[in-house]
Amino acid sequence: MSGYDALASSYDGLMADGAYRRRADFLERLFRKGGIPVHSVLDLACGTGTIACLLAERGYRVTATDGSEEMLTQAMAKASCLEGEPPLFLHQAMPRLRLIQPVDAAVSTLDSLNYLTRKQELQETFRRVYRWLKPGGQFIFDVNTPYKLRRMDGQMYMDETEESFCVWRTFFSERTKVCTYQVDLFQLRSNSAWERDFEEHRERAWEAGELQQYLAEA
Repeated sequence: MSGYDALASSYDGLMADGAYRRRADFLERLFRKGGIPVHSVLDLACGTGTIACLLAERGYRVTATDGSEEMLTQAMAKASCLEGEPPLFLHQAMPRLRLIQPVDAAVSTLDSLNYLTRKQELQETFRRVYRWLKPGGQFIFDVNTPYKLRRMDGQMYMDETEESFCVWRTFFSERTKVCTYQVDLFQLRSNSAWERDFEEHRERAWEAGELQQYLAEA
């Protein structure tokens, strides 16, 4: 199993320390420094939609995309509790981005762009983000650095909640510049039995110079 098929339902509990409100505050500060007023926002690779929902709560018109149907299911359930206009969720891979209309700003948080492991995928994603940004709009994103991903080689991490237990094993390849996360997930089911799933995630270590080049080309 790959992607977030199994992890989606446990993701928010395991990421409880994600400091999402502080991230949303930081994004808003950057919005105010931009070249145009920000009213509409794209959340690219939105995951379970926490940032998208926080921005929607603050009055932004949010379009949120993700390549995982399971993550979007969690996101839409979360958005159903919002007051006001919820985000518009679209099932799209990053290099296949296609919106209804241009946006004032685009964001991508929690190292989503690292999941683009091929140069062509990253370049096409940047081209499409630029295409759907209004003139003067901002694209704000974060990535895991090569330094961080290299240091994760051969490491093991554990996260747990009352209903889930997750073990991450990580391996970095200097040849491909890809860090592979092998994830064993144990989830407590309604019959008091634990069910085990396995996923594999891959993140590419992109150098700052590469990102700058591809952004400039886009």
